[in-house]
Amino acid sequence: MKSADSSMTPFASLTPDSLLDALESIGLRPDGRLLALNSYENRVYQVFMEEGAPLVVKFYRAGRWSDAAILEEHDFSRELAVRELPVVAAMAIAGQTLHRHGDLRFAVFPRQRGRAPEFDSRQTLEWMGRFIGRIHAVGALKPFAERPEINIHSFGEAPRDFLQRSGFLPPDLANVYFGVVDQALDGVRRCFERAGRVATLRLHGDCHAGNVLWVEGEGGGPFFVDFDDSRMGPAIQDLWMLLSGERADQVRQLADVLAGYEDFFAFDSRELYLIEALRTLRLIHYAGWLARRWDDPAFPAAFPWFNTQRYWQDRILELREQIALMDEPPLWSA
Repeated sequence: MKSADSSMTPFASLTPDSLLDALESIGLRPDGRLLALNSYENRVYQVFMEEGAPLVVKFYRAGRWSDAAILEEHDFSRELAVRELPVVAAMAIAGQTLHRHGDLRFAVFPRQRGRAPEFDSRQTLEWMGRFIGRIHAVGALKPFAERPEINIHSFGEAPRDFLQRSGFLPPDLANVYFGVVDQALDGVRRCFERAGRVATLRLHGDCHAGNVLWVEGEGGGPFFVDFDDSRMGPAIQDLWMLLSGERADQVRQLADVLAGYEDFFAFDSRELYLIEALRTLRLIHYAGWLARRWDDPAFPAAFPWFNTQRYWQDRILELREQIALMDEPPLWSA
């Protein structure tokens, strides 16, 4: 099934030759060796150079972000790097961070080594909290002008509406799924009402373990990568994905994260009402994202379980669990 918002196969013009030509067009000299990295929304490669360390090049998906929105992401990560925060920012080459070659848009990044972080360590969680607090202190200085906000419409209603129009769901499950989504979105709205008016700021936006590299030794710790999902939103969006396990585990983890976070940025405890609401929105958004990208040959190959009967049955059960969780007291009152 083709998605409704695509007219051609994504990245059709991106070949090994066009990739190397693109880099040579900005004065870089790759030696021909390429390593595809784990990315689906964009295409990302480690490229070995004739001289010096390998670089990482990201080719941006057409139609997702405007040039101005991509540059806003680059500016934010550079703003953080200038303040000596451990982020991987796009390299300026000939005064530019966003480059074009034919219909391809791309950016070049230094390669950052590191391993996956271990969020079961109290020290690691507090360390993460300190750096996210510093990121948010910078993120709060000014808003994004081009990038959207994480909210009920963009992460809940819009993906629901796309799925309803596209006809992805099996007929015998469609009414059930959309009925549960509507109940879940009602629960999300109640959570936002309980939280009241909370501040929004520039976020990483997708701060999970896959977007953090842990570096050992002196000067080590977390390095934050891939600000591609950076948006405006409540601070808790960059914190809740660090939590896992049973409720008691999450209460302890949250205390550790906030112990570091509040050394650098004040946390509004009302945002704790939003944790399960934001988790619910992410689940709805994720299903819509997969459907929107189903025209990309990489997606059926990587996600063969999507759009099966079992997939939608599991999403229905998952959302029903979230509906119950959103009615529970927030973590701090346990």
